[in-house]
Amino acid sequence: MAPSIIVLAILIIIFLASAIKILPEYERGVIFRLGRVIGAKGPGIIILIPFIDKMVRVSLRVITMDVPTQDVITKDNVSVKVDAVVYFRVVDPVKAIVNVEDFIYATSQISQTTLRSVCGQAELDELLSQREKLNVKLQEIIDKETDAWGVKVVSVELKRIDLPEELVKAMARQAEAERERRAKIISAEAEFQAAQKLVEAAALLAKQPIAMQLRYLETLNTIGQKNAKTIVFPFPTELMGFIENLRQKEKTE
Repeated sequence: MAPSIIVLAILIIIFLASAIKILPEYERGVIFRLGRVIGAKGPGIIILIPFIDKMVRVSLRVITMDVPTQDVITKDNVSVKVDAVVYFRVVDPVKAIVNVEDFIYATSQISQTTLRSVCGQAELDELLSQREKLNVKLQEIIDKETDAWGVKVVSVELKRIDLPEELVKAMARQAEAERERRAKIISAEAEFQAAQKLVEAAALLAKQPIAMQLRYLETLNTIGQKNAKTIVFPFPTELMGFIENLRQKEKTE
């Protein structure tokens, strides 16, 4: 009698172990009954009919997937290497199990294809300067393709863009030439502004001749404060006018 009870207890334990499943909050169980899907259940305790029901676990957490480096030829015929990272999660467990064999592998393949296609339609400058725009475009296209699999693409981020070494050197020379051009323009603008100020100052001094004498005296004061061995004698501008008047008189005579 005792052996029968032990065997019965073992069978009951095996039955309960195969019939009762516990799913955490982030998982759902897709139930198949005699091969037909009856829906997704969870989280918590799930009771199955042994040998009749089969459960496939599906995680609802966000999955981070690296897209392998892709060789891309841009719209302006530049060969670059591009890789990205895709964030996605399952929103419909039944579709993710029934409509596709392996939704993670399928999402990876469609991500690689879309990355090559989108980057190939963009020029190099757009690829380098408008990453946010390309990220949004990639996310929309991949999400549209994976919608039938019950997968929601949260975001797509371009990680790295590798350029040929010759192109990197050419871009460095271009940037250096651009900086030199800006420096020359700034220097020329400074000279122009300085010349304008000198013209205004000359016009102001011409209205008041005594102001020039004051400038002479100020210059002498500045020189005198230093230990200079040079002696400067101001030459009055009135004397130049007097000499010029004498010349004019000699010519008239």
